[in-house]
Amino acid sequence: MTLDEVNALSPAAFVARYGALFEHSPWVVERAATMRPFTDVHAGLMAALDAASLDEKLALIRAHPELAGKAAMDRTLTDASAAEQASAGLDRLTPAEFERFYALNAAYRDRFDFPFIICVRLTDKAGILAAMEQRLDHDRDTEIATALNQIGEIVRLRLEDLP
Repeated sequence: MTLDEVNALSPAAFVARYGALFEHSPWVVERAATMRPFTDVHAGLMAALDAASLDEKLALIRAHPELAGKAAMDRTLTDASAAEQASAGLDRLTPAEFERFYALNAAYRDRFDFPFIICVRLTDKAGILAAMEQRLDHDRDTEIATALNQIGEIVRLRLEDLP
């Protein structure tokens, strides 16, 4: 779809096309629809997120599933999240790897009160585990910024995957 076609979409058509890019958070795309015309779709979507309140940003972060967590075990991940986690091998963990993810997810959530977010398509299991361990040493503001940056990468790749 060309940029002119994107900018010409009705608000409802824009949300229908892009609403699933942000995990369980179509509100970001709804706001972005009112900010057009865009010169870059990804930048426009991220500008809508940047303009959100801290509480809204935290709600978006919290809308993401834990990596190799309960939603993965229950098979209740969105199709996009399931494919992304599988691309990093998180659907094929050994019992020891699962226990490590479980412990790190719990420690991270206890420290920051939101799930660990990383663009899994840009790394692998070892890289994810290393990032989880390293980022536990960050302060909360740094982790909020890092999570939002990672969400931006997730959205960028999901956007590239659209027909």
